[in-house]
Amino acid sequence: MRKSRIIHLIVGPLLFILCYLFLPESVFVTTAAKGAVGTVAWMAYWWVFGPVDYAITAFLPIAVNALFSFVDMTEVIKNYASETILLLLGASILTVIWEETGLDKRIASFFLRMVGTRVRTQIIFWFMLSMLLSSVLPNSVVCATITPIAVAMLNYIGEGDVKNSKIASKLLLTIAYAAGLGGLASPLGGAMNLVTVDYIQQLTGKEYMYISWVVRFLPVMLVLTIINIIYMVRDVKKDDDLGKTKQYFIEEYNKMPPMSKEEKIALALFLIATVLSFTRQLYMNILPGLKPAYVFIGCAILSFLITNKEGERLMVWKSVQTKIIWEMIYVFAGGLAVGTLINESGAAKNLGSWVSSMELSGGAVTVFVIITMTLLLSDVTSNTATAAVAIPIVISVIQGIGKNPVPYIYIASVGVNLSYMLPTSIRAIPVGYGLQPKYMLKEGWKLTLIIIVSMTLLCTAMLYYWPMFSQS
Repeated sequence: MRKSRIIHLIVGPLLFILCYLFLPESVFVTTAAKGAVGTVAWMAYWWVFGPVDYAITAFLPIAVNALFSFVDMTEVIKNYASETILLLLGASILTVIWEETGLDKRIASFFLRMVGTRVRTQIIFWFMLSMLLSSVLPNSVVCATITPIAVAMLNYIGEGDVKNSKIASKLLLTIAYAAGLGGLASPLGGAMNLVTVDYIQQLTGKEYMYISWVVRFLPVMLVLTIINIIYMVRDVKKDDDLGKTKQYFIEEYNKMPPMSKEEKIALALFLIATVLSFTRQLYMNILPGLKPAYVFIGCAILSFLITNKEGERLMVWKSVQTKIIWEMIYVFAGGLAVGTLINESGAAKNLGSWVSSMELSGGAVTVFVIITMTLLLSDVTSNTATAAVAIPIVISVIQGIGKNPVPYIYIASVGVNLSYMLPTSIRAIPVGYGLQPKYMLKEGWKLTLIIIVSMTLLCTAMLYYWPMFSQS
């Protein structure tokens, strides 16, 4: 085991050196760009094989950039205290109080009696819930709020060791996949779609109607939903369950005493933070600074004021800090930071320029290249950053061959919204709860190939046979 760990420790930086020295300058023009790609390779390898803790790997962008100065260090550092990081911290604190009050068992029992104990049913339920919510809400908010609820349920049935539980790993991965996919359903699904809408408005000179997006992507969403669900349940037997019957959990729920005052306050704080995050558009003009991250932090602060019947504080930082999922927070930050390296170093633009040099004609090969490029980019950087880099490149390439770029922008949006393989972006959240990056890569690369092939075929067919999709 020790020999294997030493090998993995060496291979990580070796991949960085190989990329830094030997990546072709015809694609990656600068050493900074090559170094950024090398950092991705190093981090991905260490995350998958785990010779050091995942959170330690997440700090590699700082260490590497300190040595080589690929980009402005300020741009790298700010990822470790971004709004999303604060949102995850606040959500993590709010779920600590569930355990302190016993609310976690009540929530778990509620969902088990409502959904049932069949594993297939559980997967489909959490997938559809996460996907529908993320179609109108930021996927990070959805994943950060839905995941701890599922974890509470898994703990209740004895499947809380996510690392060694196939059911738990599959369920948490399902939530992350669905939260990412849901963003594609409407422009409200995330900032990456708003970037895309802005480019379409610039091209057409007209205000973009959001319903147009929903209608155009309806066939894509249906196909992707079917593919994702079938893929996640493919190795689950029809009669696989969570070890107990639905009736058992109904009886257990009915045996529980009435909800205590402390439970009610803990639940209220979480619901307030969630609802305010989900309805921000209703008050953003009145309270422009009250973004979801700060709502969660504010409610987390209030949780430290709760006392029990004896007047003792339920939340004390000395004990709370040992229960916060720090690893999730830092892995998420590391993913953002390496994405900054990729974008600020010019590596993403270099890749786009290389794609532009291909002699594309606008047919199936063009669709394949666009989907592959955007999907792989969104696996190593944020979806929004991928949109900002990839959409202008797609417009330039398609205008260069004399075709209407708008349908190809829609095609690029498919890849921009989807990513499956690495613990970057929202996929860091289940990793923080114990999901193994090796399992994520094992499941993710196969699904990535399926998505690339299926979306290439579907989007090409829509280009040729569905005028609503192929016209502005």
